[in-house]
Amino acid sequence: MARVAILLFPGTWSERDFEHALQVAGADTEILWHASADLHGFDAAIVPGCFSYGDHVRAGAIARLSPAVRELRRFAAEGGPVLGSCNGFQILCEAGLLPGALIRNAGLEYISDWVRVRVEDDRTPFTRGLRDRTLRMPVGHGEGCWVADERTVERVEREGLVLFRYVDERGIATPGSNPNGSVNNVAGLRNAAGNVVGLMPRPERCAEPILGGTDGLLVLRSLVTAIGTSPALAGVS
Repeated sequence: MARVAILLFPGTWSERDFEHALQVAGADTEILWHASADLHGFDAAIVPGCFSYGDHVRAGAIARLSPAVRELRRFAAEGGPVLGSCNGFQILCEAGLLPGALIRNAGLEYISDWVRVRVEDDRTPFTRGLRDRTLRMPVGHGEGCWVADERTVERVEREGLVLFRYVDERGIATPGSNPNGSVNNVAGLRNAAGNVVGLMPRPERCAEPILGGTDGLLVLRSLVTAIGTSPALAGVS
């Protein structure tokens, strides 16, 4: 069974949602306090959402200084799968594990709604078999606008690092389908190796029909399946 660590920072409150959703997906989970997080023996790591350190300074800026982020860097460098959702995505960008940054939404308002995202690549443990699929997932954020300098945006597009892109019901990226003003409708990214992934939508909040949708379960089950079928991912650290 896939063994997945869920990191807990001061202010985080989505760890239980991820714990439940991952268990539904077939994983064994453990919540680790950030100050003493040790990822040895785990198959994957989750950086959940919701206001680490109260989003003081800016979202994810303080959490990136945590000992847990040093451990995440080591784990990722050794090939361990890492997923950051919402505030987790912000932390991964602040920590330099993913390019660019997340800033205030274009409308300067907190957004809580359902969005559609198109899976741009299936070369990650989280998106196997999902390329070109349109997934419906909820978002809840005030700082979800992904930005980067022109050179970084060009590199991200050229190297295929955009993993999720906001689209409409036809699967087309339009200004109207972009909830927060992210450059090029970016909803989520991967690193060059494909083992570190961040996205603003919340897969853990759409893993059961009672929640209004189950598309998030596709992402989490992809991880569990990838670990179960790849010796390189199972017990990476």
